[in-house]
Amino acid sequence: MEFEEFAAARSPALLRYAMLLSGNREEARDIVQEVLARAMLKWPRITSAGEPHAYVRRMVTNEFLSLLRRRRRLSFVPLEQRDLDGPHAPVTPAHQVADDELWHLLGTLPRQQRAVIVLRYYEGLSDQEIADVLNCSPGTVRGYASRALATLRIELVDTSAGYPAIAHGGAL
Repeated sequence: MEFEEFAAARSPALLRYAMLLSGNREEARDIVQEVLARAMLKWPRITSAGEPHAYVRRMVTNEFLSLLRRRRRLSFVPLEQRDLDGPHAPVTPAHQVADDELWHLLGTLPRQQRAVIVLRYYEGLSDQEIADVLNCSPGTVRGYASRALATLRIELVDTSAGYPAIAHGGAL
């Protein structure tokens, strides 16, 4: 497969993935553009690895995670349902209110935890596949997922009880 074909076919999925990770449309576009520019230069090596989509998705993940080292603070633009249109996006309007709240809470997670949740529940990857993308052990993936889900449970319980959401690490 030629790079141009790959970019045309996979850009929308990569952009959705980057938006779910970053919570910011413009940042997602920048991430994907940067990654595709680098991928074009390495395309023969990427295709020789066997799975170009998995390789480029890992590049997107790494670019997203490296933003933490380059910038201290990010501002998040709340995602709307139309931003999440894709194969795994909810299709009924009843999900929209709950999803908007969930995506907002997801944006409050640390980057590694957010990446694990998105890779597991949106991309449908196994712990081993996520570990490969994040270059860590499956046990670390399970730890990130556990902490992220615990944080989301605390946040969801607080908001559903009518209490203000507690910041990370807070106690009920």
